[in-house]
Amino acid sequence: MSGGHEAPEGNVSTTQPWAAATAGGRPAGPSPHDGDLMYTWATELFPLHRSLTGPGLRATLDYLGERLPAMRRHRVASGTRAFDWIVPDEWQFRRAYVEDEAGERLIDSAWHNLHVVGYAEPIDTWMTIAELDAHLHSIPEQPNWVPYVTSYYQRRWGFCITHAQRERLRRDPQRRVRVVIDATLEAGFLDYADLVVPGESGDEVLFSTYVCHPSMANNELSGPVVQAALARWVHSLANRRLTYRFVFAPETIGSLVYLSEHLVHLKANVRAGFVLTCIGDERAFSVLASRRGNTLADRAARHVLEHRVGQYQAYSFLERGSDERQYCAPGIDLPVCSLMRSKHSVYPEYHTSADDLSLISPASLGGSLDVCRDIVAVLESNVRYRTTTLGEPQLGRRGLYPSVSSGEIDVRTTRYRDILAYADGSLDLIGLAESIDAYALDLVPAIGTLRQQGLLVAEP
Repeated sequence: MSGGHEAPEGNVSTTQPWAAATAGGRPAGPSPHDGDLMYTWATELFPLHRSLTGPGLRATLDYLGERLPAMRRHRVASGTRAFDWIVPDEWQFRRAYVEDEAGERLIDSAWHNLHVVGYAEPIDTWMTIAELDAHLHSIPEQPNWVPYVTSYYQRRWGFCITHAQRERLRRDPQRRVRVVIDATLEAGFLDYADLVVPGESGDEVLFSTYVCHPSMANNELSGPVVQAALARWVHSLANRRLTYRFVFAPETIGSLVYLSEHLVHLKANVRAGFVLTCIGDERAFSVLASRRGNTLADRAARHVLEHRVGQYQAYSFLERGSDERQYCAPGIDLPVCSLMRSKHSVYPEYHTSADDLSLISPASLGGSLDVCRDIVAVLESNVRYRTTTLGEPQLGRRGLYPSVSSGEIDVRTTRYRDILAYADGSLDLIGLAESIDAYALDLVPAIGTLRQQGLLVAEP
């Protein structure tokens, strides 16, 4: 795959909406503290016991809201219908443990949030280890990892432990233990948040991430912290051509609620969208296509990944697994793909206690933010361009072609000629860049120069 980029040109067109925040057509260099800051956010959010509803979810949105003051909070009541789904009762979890008759704790949610099955119904009773075993979850293939298990829409209770611990408990099947899950499942609310950053156009770019998984770093927290940092950067731009919508909601039911409340607007205005998930580990990037596979979001993500990082993994919509399922569903059909590093359900630590803070890093979070910023920059300039002359324009009298014929033409002169050769009004920036085997952001300065010279115009 292609790579390598040219140095910026001197003439950067001020007609680019984000020119004040860029250098030579590329997003302004990231702060060296971006990665460290996002990692700090993830570290501080990690202990919160998130779920589809409840205090952990609200505390997470509170935390993000402190960093995004313009973020709007919303809630819907339990029992609210979102298409074919119904918002469940609110889970108010306090603690869960198993202890024997001597008071020795055998399992305790205070040790790790994953020890209790998500949305477990309350219980306080005595039983034998043999009876308890039917309610335990472990991973025989990974005997030292705790699995993540939930039961949102059918009431049950259970605990998640390492398989090594489960095998030790099985040695004494008649041992009596007290099983306690201190929680309530009652009518309440589902909370979510969004941030809309307006631009000159009502055309929107959607970024969405989920905030409902407890204490998993890559699967849960990498998406929200990268999206929050991206939202702050987009908000800081002096000018924006496009409007940006950032959604923070519980996975599946949250996106369904959001769509049910905003569908008409989203269908009319969203031009590209991205689900950010599992984007903080140090493995290769990946993109999961929209259902149609050829939307502007698909094209922008693939183009940036090819030129920005080189090798990446492409997945089809048949391998879907996150909120792209809802945004791309028939009848909704938003142009949304998923941007990841390791794909959900593929990397070995997925949905286990091994998905901890050691799996992500400041450098990988920073690299993911860079990719997202490049995608934004590409979309900001992704209009169709058309030459204003018949035949090749005379570049020499405009200082864009050597005045002495030496048999050598520099790279920039070739770039001007290639852009003009393909700018027939039918290609957007990505299409133009791919036609001449270049990175879209490397063309922006040259396009700015040609527009200043009156040789190129943007189509309405």
